[in-house]
Amino acid sequence: MDNRNEAERIIQAYEKRKEKGLSRLYSFFDPANLFIVQQRDCAVLSALKRSGLTDLREKRILDVGCGGGSELRNFIRYGALPQNLYGIDLLEDRVEFARSISPNIHFACGSAESLPYEKDYFDIVMQFTVFTSILDNTMKRNVASEMLRVLKPSGIILWYDYHMNNPKNPDVRGVKKKEIHDLFPNCDISLKRITLAPPLARAIAPYSIILCQLLEKIKILNTHYLGVIKKVKR
Repeated sequence: MDNRNEAERIIQAYEKRKEKGLSRLYSFFDPANLFIVQQRDCAVLSALKRSGLTDLREKRILDVGCGGGSELRNFIRYGALPQNLYGIDLLEDRVEFARSISPNIHFACGSAESLPYEKDYFDIVMQFTVFTSILDNTMKRNVASEMLRVLKPSGIILWYDYHMNNPKNPDVRGVKKKEIHDLFPNCDISLKRITLAPPLARAIAPYSIILCQLLEKIKILNTHYLGVIKKVKR
């Protein structure tokens, strides 16, 4: 598949999602989404702490597939400085929105196959549900390679993505553990299953957050990997 065609397919897939009004599922006023986001925040903070990244003031951070910039704004809450935050996204309208509400963060519109940053520039490079949206294997490898290129030798890649398919959405494909290891060869990779399956969360969260918390402890019901990927020191 030509990568330009794949990029266009991704753009069209997100246009379809917008037309269906699916953004309502990601409102903080939706109890299921609020539960998912809060649980993920706790897991991300724990992963950063385990990696020795508890002081983010001097850390440069890149979000690949940044959307409207919400994850970068989370990192400001964690202690990062806006001038050290960078985001890139394929969708121009999302980048324009991100710039409009966070003009103090560096946003760029473009393909993550060719990141406009220097080698070894970032302390943290993250991607949240980007690789699931890429169906072309060559594009996946190119994006992964670029993420490693711009990452400092002492830095980490923060990975959050589905490890299973969505039978109702042919525009996405889950990324299994083996594929993650293939995408990031010669790296130290730590993966943890998190996030209660969203359909379950949507059915239960309006009635019982405690039950959601209990069910999330059953790993087979979790749909995502949260991963920390490090370059192996030579």
